[in-house]
Amino acid sequence: MAKILVTYDMFREGFTELESNYDVTFPEGRDFTYEEVLEMIPEYDVLCSMFDFPVNKELVDHAPNLKLVANYAVGYNNIDVAYCLEKGITVANTPDPVTAPTANLALGLMIDTARRITECDRKLRTLGKEMKVGVLENLGVNITGQTLGIIGMGRIGKALAKRANACGMEVIYHNRRPLYVEEETKLNVTYVSKEELLAKSDFVSLNAPYTPDTYHIIGEAELKQMKPSAILINTARGPLVDEHALVKALQDGTIHGAGLDVFEFGDYPLPELLEMENVVLTPHIGTQTMDVRIVMARTVCNNVIGFLEGDRPVSRVMRP
Repeated sequence: MAKILVTYDMFREGFTELESNYDVTFPEGRDFTYEEVLEMIPEYDVLCSMFDFPVNKELVDHAPNLKLVANYAVGYNNIDVAYCLEKGITVANTPDPVTAPTANLALGLMIDTARRITECDRKLRTLGKEMKVGVLENLGVNITGQTLGIIGMGRIGKALAKRANACGMEVIYHNRRPLYVEEETKLNVTYVSKEELLAKSDFVSLNAPYTPDTYHIIGEAELKQMKPSAILINTARGPLVDEHALVKALQDGTIHGAGLDVFEFGDYPLPELLEMENVVLTPHIGTQTMDVRIVMARTVCNNVIGFLEGDRPVSRVMRP
């Protein structure tokens, strides 16, 4: 029987089928540390990793029996995918459950930042009846009729495009390669160069994976290409944005605002961003609903069982 090691102690109800049929080891009350997994991994066939658990060359070299890494995330920048594939180890992720909630959050950040919802909430709580509420006060931007530029037209990018179209926005996009014409027509989107996207968009949403090619895909030069009225949205990965350059661009008015669910240097943004009224910040909550979390756990289980039994699809990562 295959031996399965799970690095995290969460969402056990999503692992019922796996626990009922396989030899599964969970931590109790906390996640396993990297050092603990490094010591345990030689005897296991499958590793179920959380999105922040490093599956690196050292770990793989300590795992002679490892055949599958099933990651609890759509992203996989915590895994040395190239080395796993070189060693014949399959890597799987959980793309489907995260699509709708992440796209919903991206749209929410767009509306929040444009209509100044969080800013007005803070002011009203702080100032009470002293807050100015006249006809020309607290003016925001109506997203209907605005142009959304999506960088990264995968599952989440496509889901966001559908939502933006429903709001009456024009959607342009940039991707490693254009979609087929039929899909562009169905989604009502237009492929443009990154330079054209930055110049034309009222909102720029980052929905690309984090790879060496997408590191700082938005930096000082790109921010200067954007409209002074533009709003940047990032629900993908923090290092896609040069956060120091973003702070400067917001301070000097190069762009108007930002809605960020992820940050370059970990769980928290640079302190300057915390002081800006034109920035909406959330702590990586793109998939933070209990139903989604449990479905993600079930997807991990389906990936493991599908890999071991061949009776269901596996969401394989085919390249780094």
